[in-house]
Amino acid sequence: MTDSRKERERAELFRVIWSIANDLRGSVDGWDFKQYVLGMLFYRYISENLAVYINEGEQEAGNAGFDYAALSDAEAEEARAGLVAAKGFFILPSELFENVRRRAVQDENLNETLEAVFRNIEASAQGSPSEEDFKGLFDDIDVNSNRLGGSVAKRNERLVKLMNGVADMKLGRYQDNTIDAFGDAYEYLMGMYASNAGKSGGEYFTPQEVSELLTRIAVHGKTEINKVYDPACGSGSLLLKAAKVLGRENVRLGFFGQEINITTYNLCRINMFLHDIDYDKFDIAHGDTLTDPRHWDDEPFEAIVSNPPYSIRWEGDANPLMINDPRFSPAGVLAPKSKADLAFIMHSLSWLASSGTAAIVCFPGVMYRGGAERKIRKYLIDNNFVDCVIQLPDNLFFGTSIATCILVLKRSKAENATLFIDASREFVKVTNSNKLTQDNIDAIVTAYAEREDRAYFTRLVPNGEIADQDYNLSVTTYVEREDTRERVDIASLNAEIAEIVAREQVLRDEIGRIIAEIEVGA
Repeated sequence: MTDSRKERERAELFRVIWSIANDLRGSVDGWDFKQYVLGMLFYRYISENLAVYINEGEQEAGNAGFDYAALSDAEAEEARAGLVAAKGFFILPSELFENVRRRAVQDENLNETLEAVFRNIEASAQGSPSEEDFKGLFDDIDVNSNRLGGSVAKRNERLVKLMNGVADMKLGRYQDNTIDAFGDAYEYLMGMYASNAGKSGGEYFTPQEVSELLTRIAVHGKTEINKVYDPACGSGSLLLKAAKVLGRENVRLGFFGQEINITTYNLCRINMFLHDIDYDKFDIAHGDTLTDPRHWDDEPFEAIVSNPPYSIRWEGDANPLMINDPRFSPAGVLAPKSKADLAFIMHSLSWLASSGTAAIVCFPGVMYRGGAERKIRKYLIDNNFVDCVIQLPDNLFFGTSIATCILVLKRSKAENATLFIDASREFVKVTNSNKLTQDNIDAIVTAYAEREDRAYFTRLVPNGEIADQDYNLSVTTYVEREDTRERVDIASLNAEIAEIVAREQVLRDEIGRIIAEIEVGA
């Protein structure tokens, strides 16, 4: 698809979101507004998803013109058990987004109607294998909140505006979209409101272009993988890029992730549904990955992609059990309590399949700092686990202008060397930030695949040389930066100066002659 079509679709999506924001301006705090929009977007999506699934099934069976939304609730009840088994949830026709929206303006109890609908959707999964996937999904869209308005009438008025705005989003079927509509909506809303309530945008999402780069590296050389995993999955955008890059059916056993923030955890599960990932094909857990990992029974993973939080605190050696944890013990030392970055690296390496690849965004300090972090880097290099280090441009991520890196890990490598790529110039400037284009991404992936030395761009470095550099993994240590300053030819410059001085002397002599003639004439 052309970039121009993508940009048009994004611009239209953003226009509608901005329109909703203007309608609700002054009534709903920005951060909460984001939850309302995404919650309502989720409600619309699963309503349409279920209706399309049923309608297509009926039409294939010869029931042309069948419309689930026009069915009575009593008739639909007969199919409840089968639909919960197939889709993981059930929605009565009267409770579909389109039908509730159609009646919304006349519904004086719209808030109660929506609350009941959300409760019923969640309850439809109770007692089934999908129960955990639906539990609490609507917790962040409180239709009775005073933040929507001081009276029921005011709240309902704004809920009508919200439903109409979400209905106006041109989403179509996910499979037909050239953009990741939910991901784009999420990122746009985050950009509008991340500064509210002290939230930091950088810890909640990864720009889609960076997600694509990470994923293409993690699945390079493969047409299918068994499972993809993200230990700090946020809203799930990185996990879902594997479905986009390989095709959903080529992630055979599904999508696995863990997220510590409860709101973002809910959004990640919503994101899975919005991308038509069946409930039995994802397992998103809530909790602290470093101290309470939830996927022991699912590892190892063939592809790991992650943008973990930068330099956060963790228990480290304050917890005597950690040094004996099989994920961390091989290095013989734990990441510092004030900087958990390399704890995420060790966790990912531990759960990486022998044929797998992990691509992880890192804060630059972990590549050169001393102490325990140097010892962990020594372990990684001496055991030949580092496949590649990529220096990214600065100002790529919302909320930070720092130039981050990508650390690529493999458990099985053919050569005892590490590839370094300086991609710090692979970007275009967009307003106040930098962005990777498709050409930038392609250039980096090609360099990763070819593993050849290219001046000022890539270098394959023997691990012995890295040891000699005290296990410093900074790209600039190994890839020389091109000097783009204008070169001055001193000899030519001196000749030019001499010529100018000679010309000045000729002019002086000429001026002197003219003055002398004038004086004689006088």
